[in-house]
Amino acid sequence: MSTPFDPAAVIAKFVDNVAPFDPNPESGPVAVVGVRTALGEGVFAVGDHVIRAMCRALEQYHDPEDRGTCAECGSRRLDENLHCPDCGRLHGILGQVIAEHARRVAAADEPAEGRA
Repeated sequence: MSTPFDPAAVIAKFVDNVAPFDPNPESGPVAVVGVRTALGEGVFAVGDHVIRAMCRALEQYHDPEDRGTCAECGSRRLDENLHCPDCGRLHGILGQVIAEHARRVAAADEPAEGRA
């Protein structure tokens, strides 16, 4: 079971970690960031340095559940086995092996022309 975290506390820690490196701290706040959850709330007046760092961090985030896009239907919901629940296609090495096996089986089942 994962431990819940308090988003307001996470943002406060981020601001505390980044703000000391602001090359122009006397410039004052340029944005107000607020968050309210069942675990707490916070409002943070942040300078240019902090808000830029926050934007860069958010732009660089890659969700671990993002396993790419289905080559068949374009869905972005591939599961941990690279199976697309929308169209059924398997991706990756497993999908390739299964697709090649299916082609061989289908070819073996086709009636051969000219066989007597």
